[in-house]
Order: sequence, then C-alpha cells, then structure tokens
Amino acid sequence: MRATTACLSKGFWGRSIDEFKRLSNITFKLEGIKGPSGPLALYDFHNADSIESCKTLSDKDIGGFSTVALDWVPRSQSEPEAIQGPGYARFHGTISTKLPPNKPDIQRSGYAAWRTLDQKATIFGKSLFNIDMYTYLALRIRSDGRSYLVNIQTESVVPTDLHQHRLFAKRPGEWETVLIKWNDFVRTNHGFVVEPQTEMLRQKVRTLGIGLTDRVPGPFSLCIERIWTTNDMKEGEEQVPTPVAKLKEGQLKNKQGRNINWSENL
Repeated sequence: MRATTACLSKGFWGRSIDEFKRLSNITFKLEGIKGPSGPLALYDFHNADSIESCKTLSDKDIGGFSTVALDWVPRSQSEPEAIQGPGYARFHGTISTKLPPNKPDIQRSGYAAWRTLDQKATIFGKSLFNIDMYTYLALRIRSDGRSYLVNIQTESVVPTDLHQHRLFAKRPGEWETVLIKWNDFVRTNHGFVVEPQTEMLRQKVRTLGIGLTDRVPGPFSLCIERIWTTNDMKEGEEQVPTPVAKLKEGQLKNKQGRNINWSENL
C-alpha cells in the first residue's frame, strides 16, 4: 500500500476509498499475474506534516541520556535536483552511553531510532504494506557515515521481532540512493539475531524505520527524502558500478555473542 502523508491523514472513509482505488488499479493492470508495472512508493517526507506520522525512540525512554529528533527541512536552492520533493526529514541527536543512575537492571544504553506509525484501518481491514512483488528496498538519503540500521516490522507472531539491515552509505555528506535486497534482511529480537531465521512476511509489513545502535558517543545526523520498493537495480546504479562482495562486521550479534557480518556491494 502506498502510505503517502495525505492518505495517513485522511478519515476512515477517505482511506477506504484510496485502498479501493489501489486494489482496483492492481486488478486492471493484472499486476498479480504480470508483475508490478513500476516502483511502489512507501513513504516520503516531501511535506511538513509527514513527520507527524512517525515516532522517535531512544534510551531516554528507559532513563538514558541520548537525544533524538526527527525534523522536517525545506529543500534549499543548493539541492534543486538532488531530491524530488520540496523537503525531507532530518533524523538527528546525540548518542550517550551513560547509564541511568539508580537503575542497576539497565546494563546497556546508547541508541536512537524513528519509525512510521501503524497505518490506520479501512473498510477492507488493517492497512499493511505489500512488497511481495519487489526485490529491493530503496532509500534516498544523505548520511554522516555512521552505522545506521533499517528496521522493518511485520505482522509477526512475535510483536517485538524486527527485520534489520545495515544502511551502507557510499558518499557521506551527499545525496544518494541506497538499494537493499528484501531477502537480505535479518530477523532480530531485542537486538539479537533470532535462530532459526524465518522469511519476512512480505505481504504484511507494518512499519518502516531507521535506528542507530552503534553506541559511539557523539552527534549523529541522517537525512531521508523518500522510501520506496522497486525491481530496477539501476535506481541505485550510481553507487554500485561494479558489484564486488565485501563483508563488514556489524553491531548485531547472535545469542552466542558473535557479530553478524554484512555483505556490502562496492
């Protein structure tokens, strides 16, 4: 489902009409048989009210000292062709690993994140993203180079499960399009990789988000213009001229304490 800001802000009947149009469009184009006719927009930050359909999280929720904000930024004249819309979101703040006093049960701190809110119901039932016919998740970002994670939440039997993948930025400080294969996401729970791994419920994606859990003290800043799903690898070709496998160790660990290695295309 295309979760534009306008759709999320509509009432029950308005959302239902949009969902009917979407389902009818799929039927008329025979996308269930022929496959999708083009990319599918999932979320964008083109309008100022787009951030109202998102929430931020940090260790401050458990007494920590990290700070986090998600602000809307209008497009400046220096970037007229770098992004499509009139603005974008800036995910920023400061990571602190200082533990909260008088809470001996808290042994680890230093994280911040944001995610979209659950989509509201329609006459057709609960609204969910269906990315089953697509290969890649695409994000238009400008990164500071830190080790961010893309977080995907589905209608899992275990509500606290997340599917995660490193957000590899090739040109920190510049706008770029990053592609991630949906099949490369790793299922985790409370920061640990879940074994055995199970396939993502691709027809029932609830929320999208990005987090920072590298526990490196200091400021962070990541700009996000839009998120979509596509089958066209060329949409990220600017940053993947020659695919060569390279492994990078990430901050995710399995139950045995071993770090997960991410495969990065260079």
